[in-house]
Amino acid sequence: MADISITTARKLRSTGEPVAAAAQEPCWDLIELLFFAYRDFVGDPDEVLAKLGFGRAHHRVLHFVNRNPGIKVADLLDILKITKQSLGRVLKQLIDQGYVVQREGAQDRRQRLLHVSAAGEALAMQLAGLQTERIARVLAEIGPGGREAARRFLAGMIDADDRDHVLRLIANADRSRLRGRDRGS
Repeated sequence: MADISITTARKLRSTGEPVAAAAQEPCWDLIELLFFAYRDFVGDPDEVLAKLGFGRAHHRVLHFVNRNPGIKVADLLDILKITKQSLGRVLKQLIDQGYVVQREGAQDRRQRLLHVSAAGEALAMQLAGLQTERIARVLAEIGPGGREAARRFLAGMIDADDRDHVLRLIANADRSRLRGRDRGS
């Protein structure tokens, strides 16, 4: 296992008090580690997607539709924080190529509810599998408590006013997947 020892000395005022965070040197090491970690985290799926003529936007849409069957287009827009026009282009490609299906809402026929097809689920699971392999390898290197520490760090990186919403979204998707597994889906 690579020994990752990162220390950044805190700057102190002459009184011994910490200097305000804004006045400190940026956390270059963590900033760059996040950039490189993200590059490699999405790199494996990028290769698979490129062969299909898809990119990262397709991956994000496929991921969240797979995790949230029946998600409304409006809710997907809220999660992804992209324009309706951007989503429309990507969604059209996923629908046209048979990875996502769009259904009318039962109560409101104007609603567009999104689901993955069997091919869409298979692709989403293939991509998640590649990312899970990378995560599992790192968590094994870190050892006990690594997963929870990583969860706390990543959750803490989410804007405070959106954090509870994101954590609920993840928990709901987890519960939905477990219910589906219990039903044999």
